[in-house]
Amino acid sequence: MLWPLTLSQGFLCYEHYFQPPITMKRTLDARRIATLAAGTLLVFHLQAAESPDPYALETPQQRAARMQWWREARFGMFIHWGVYSVPAGTYKGQRVGGIGEWIMNNAKIPVAEYRAFARQFNPVKYNPDEWVRIAKEAGMRYIVITSKHHDGFALFDSKVTDWDVVDATPYGKDLLKPLAEACQRHGLKLGFYYSQAQDWTHPGGGVCGKHWDPAQDGDMNEYIRKIAVPQVREILSQYGPLGVLWWDTPCGMTREMADPLIALLKLQPGIIHNNRLGGGYHGDTETPEQFIPATGYPGRDWETCMTMNDTWGFKSYDQNWKPAPVLIRNLVDIASKGGNYLLNVGPTSEGLIPEPSVERLREVGRWMKVNGDAIYATQASPFKRLPWGRCTRKPDGANTTLYLHVFNWPNDERLVVPGLKNEVREAALLAGGTRLTASRTPEGVIVNVPATAPDPVSSTVVLRIAGEPEVEPVLLGQEPDGSIKLPASEAICHGGQIQYESGGGKDNLGYWTNPDDWAEWQFKVHRTGRFKVMAEIAAEGSGKFTVQAGGSTVTTAAPVTGSYTRFQTVEVGTMEIATPGKTSLQVRAVRDGWKPLNLKSLTLRPIE
Repeated sequence: MLWPLTLSQGFLCYEHYFQPPITMKRTLDARRIATLAAGTLLVFHLQAAESPDPYALETPQQRAARMQWWREARFGMFIHWGVYSVPAGTYKGQRVGGIGEWIMNNAKIPVAEYRAFARQFNPVKYNPDEWVRIAKEAGMRYIVITSKHHDGFALFDSKVTDWDVVDATPYGKDLLKPLAEACQRHGLKLGFYYSQAQDWTHPGGGVCGKHWDPAQDGDMNEYIRKIAVPQVREILSQYGPLGVLWWDTPCGMTREMADPLIALLKLQPGIIHNNRLGGGYHGDTETPEQFIPATGYPGRDWETCMTMNDTWGFKSYDQNWKPAPVLIRNLVDIASKGGNYLLNVGPTSEGLIPEPSVERLREVGRWMKVNGDAIYATQASPFKRLPWGRCTRKPDGANTTLYLHVFNWPNDERLVVPGLKNEVREAALLAGGTRLTASRTPEGVIVNVPATAPDPVSSTVVLRIAGEPEVEPVLLGQEPDGSIKLPASEAICHGGQIQYESGGGKDNLGYWTNPDDWAEWQFKVHRTGRFKVMAEIAAEGSGKFTVQAGGSTVTTAAPVTGSYTRFQTVEVGTMEIATPGKTSLQVRAVRDGWKPLNLKSLTLRPIE
């Protein structure tokens, strides 16, 4: 996506791409520079104007206005529903591993055989008003439903195929229209998920792997032209105003395939779409799946989608349900990092949301009725870490409201907000509004709280502070046994490539491909002496690196673990830290023979 450039940005682009010799630079007068900059700016604007993306020329202010409702919502319902709810995880009497909606792929069910399941898809108990009520009472502000998943089955009356709920099932009615009407009646935004590339039934649809049935063979360009594009046009033009279009699995998507799809967004002015279209389009939102990124996505809107059990689509025997307190704390954690929580339900083939899902959503809803103000329209926490829970915030004129989400209620009736330097104007419990006293101390703000937590899962303390939050970074300290634990999430990354990675089994410093990049940890030492240094590393080659702290330097080589996700703990060496107080530890590559590595943590253990 190409964004509008200011004149100064245009000049920087000129400097970067055209770099005249120094002697020539010295002769360029201001007028020529301005002309060149303006010309470069014009080129970028022309390229953006030619893009089929309706948001290619969007200003930051226009984007902020478009994203406003989504950023305020913070909590939505994902619905995965389709023919896969008929087999419900079982095929030919055998339980099929993996998630429910992938049963056709995982069991390699032939197309004709899978299509026969549609004759048993008859959701006569479907009540869209009840579904919307369940979402609304849980505190959810929007719904995203699978209009078509990877099996290619459409929940709407599609005119380009008979593989849809109207033509292929005994139910014979469009499922999306009454849901759209119910959302409009109850004031919830509606969004559609659409699998634009992966389609296991229509010829030419991508499968993110090999076909298992000749009926799937065909040309993907033809599939995009004859199925995906006209179906996306149908869902964007027949169901009233939509808030979200949720693409998925862009297997094999080229720019040429993506262009006609993204052009259709103009049918729904202001619609938000995610980063899974492919073809080089980044969309409006990042979409971490089944995990909460440790640091969020600074500078990007993001949304964690997550199941309540282990599957998206209904599986009759999956009873591994997350407790409601886990879901509540997930919601708080995500909001504290500036993200949205898209929590899934997988209805049955009769049209019922499983009762364990409903029960949990009721519990979340009860918590949200009391604490919703601390979630809706909030921004990310100004604190890197808090020992007792999380924080969200809202601008409040010249002041700021901090919502302190306390998971671990203090035993001594003193809630310490570490590093907070602002004057506290007001302090209260969100539940009931009981006024509290607060005072500034060298360790931060101390709030005097009742002996008993208002809520055993997450209690909210409200602080109204003067101005923008000013927070003194709180350094890592030593454990009671004198050891110092330095996780990757606490590292300060220096350089252009190295970065913290989280989710999907990752919790490490990665992309360390440039030996000039380095990592640093800052911590506080009160027990000095000699320490044994241990490191958790994953690497495919044995590159050398150094660890420096307190005037000591040790050098070692990374173990060859066989992959960048298989970690091994190794002893780096010993070092001495003789001076108490703030200490910096640095890990740097040894340029000679450097090979990339992933670093999960360092631990300094005292040597008696």
